[in-house]
Amino acid sequence: MKTAIGIISFIAVGLLAAILFGFRPEATRTLPFDEEQTGLKERIVIKFSHVVAENTPKGLAASHFAKLVKEKTNDAVEIQVFPNGMLYTEDTEVAALKRGDIQMIAPAYSNLSVIDPAWLIMDLPFAFADQHAVDSALDGTLGELLFASMERHHIKGVAFWSNGFKQMTDSVRPLRVPEDFKGLNFRILPSDVLVSQFQALGATTSKIPFNEVFASLKKGTVDGQENTISNIFTKQLYQTQHYMTISNHGYLGYGVMFNESFWDGLPPGIQAELQSALAETTEWMKQNTAAMQEQQLRQLKLLKDIDIHTLTPQEREQWVQAFLPIYDQYYEIIGEPLMKEIARPK
Repeated sequence: MKTAIGIISFIAVGLLAAILFGFRPEATRTLPFDEEQTGLKERIVIKFSHVVAENTPKGLAASHFAKLVKEKTNDAVEIQVFPNGMLYTEDTEVAALKRGDIQMIAPAYSNLSVIDPAWLIMDLPFAFADQHAVDSALDGTLGELLFASMERHHIKGVAFWSNGFKQMTDSVRPLRVPEDFKGLNFRILPSDVLVSQFQALGATTSKIPFNEVFASLKKGTVDGQENTISNIFTKQLYQTQHYMTISNHGYLGYGVMFNESFWDGLPPGIQAELQSALAETTEWMKQNTAAMQEQQLRQLKLLKDIDIHTLTPQEREQWVQAFLPIYDQYYEIIGEPLMKEIARPK
């Protein structure tokens, strides 16, 4: 009996202690969060897919942007960059973005023209005299109209990134006047304007994804291509091409795009930080791209296997005259609101 009474007394004392100490109000307060563990659970991950090398203007800009976002959001947002078409190619990245498999892409303007013809305006030859003219147009009404064209496709345009002006290369003969292009086949991005551009020169075209260009040139599937100096240099296209013409005839840039539903679902504060990082990256890219292209052109000029020619004013005029009919051809397709934002080449 004494044993039973002792056990009951022990249990009663234990319960009283629990009530007095274990369940006191301050014991039920919320414990401090472990910030590192909380970050792992709440971090927003953005998959950013692109198709160029990491050491190109776009590749470097993507890395720079990811770093800025990490700093600005205190690691609350992680930009996972997938370069070189690791996840998706030019032909598949837009569909992947719409599905939500990735959240961010930066396709060339030519690729965006497949989605909406408004973007064909960026491929018109000699439409922009220099980088300043490009920036002025994209920072103004032209840029607003281009981004607006993406809304009906449920894509959010957030920035314009630059890669500079395109040059011509081929493996057959120097390209100085329009007649030099006759009978040759050129790789192009998927743009109707680019098809018309080479038709005006008497050449044919093949639409080939960027990551297949080197192999196509090496095999002789195509004779030449057009590209920026940085792409020619980093992809070593000069190894397959004997001639290069500094023509600055076309412009290559990228529309930075988000999946619209994903973007709209982000907290306003995060959207603001992403926009800030994009603005800083865009300016950083403009400053560094020109210097990079100049340095790479100097290196290309040191090579013995490629002959580099710069168009004379007289040669350029012949190119311009050959291209002028393209403006009339695409005026209605692109639309007057956009076309009036640029001037015909002179």
